Amino acid sequence: MRTLVIIPTYNERENIGSIVGRVRASAPEVDVLVVDDGSPDGTGELADALAATDASVHVLHRSGKDGLGAAYRAGMAWGLDAGYDAIVEMDADGSHQPEQLPRLLGALRDGGDSGADVVLGSRWVEGGGVVNWPSHRRLISRGGSAYSRIALGLPVRDVTGGYRAFTAEALRTLRFDRTESQGYCFQIDMTRRAYDAGLVIVEVPITFVERERGASKMGGGIVAEAMLRVTLWGITGLPRRFRKRTPARTAEPVGRA
Repeated sequence: MRTLVIIPTYNERENIGSIVGRVRASAPEVDVLVVDDGSPDGTGELADALAATDASVHVLHRSGKDGLGAAYRAGMAWGLDAGYDAIVEMDADGSHQPEQLPRLLGALRDGGDSGADVVLGSRWVEGGGVVNWPSHRRLISRGGSAYSRIALGLPVRDVTGGYRAFTAEALRTLRFDRTESQGYCFQIDMTRRAYDAGLVIVEVPITFVERERGASKMGGGIVAEAMLRVTLWGITGLPRRFRKRTPARTAEPVGRA
């Protein structure tokens, strides 16, 4: 499959060179799209320099910081227009290890009857985990996933994780362009849409590593947006959850090696 890895950036100059290099080393067959939201620290210019020396690296410049969801929507539209068969979401700070990318890609549908439409890199299944997180961060993350899972009736363990892969057909089915979430709630929205659409979802264990350089973009406003939207989705979706429908299949985790 022609695969595109989307890496949204805002002030990630310290990390972008390393993460792109690791992607290219771990999966030389994939292309990379850096979606930069007008970083004032020069991240976009550095990404342009990387693209100038590697035909597999591309850059999409946006005028300003408009949230993770908006960046992914722009990147996904770019990738579908360019004819890619699979699209991957990956953070720029190294928390999503490119060395584990083959696990996600190996679980995607290859055109036959096996594989998945959506692959979630999961911290909270057997074999997954986090590194360098204090206990309160673990509690917030696991609690957020648990609340979203229960409120929305989702059968997956890591609802909020951002390391994931989609087939192009799945993205078209999900109508990602109609999502409104700006922050990390975008990940929850895409998960619920995939489940409601009856797509095959697989969770693959990953190890999430806390960033070593730069500042986290996670803030109180992002958490508040997620809590509000999940609560509203849960309330408005209750009648639908009691209707007869074809359930999504959640395959066994793969790629534990």
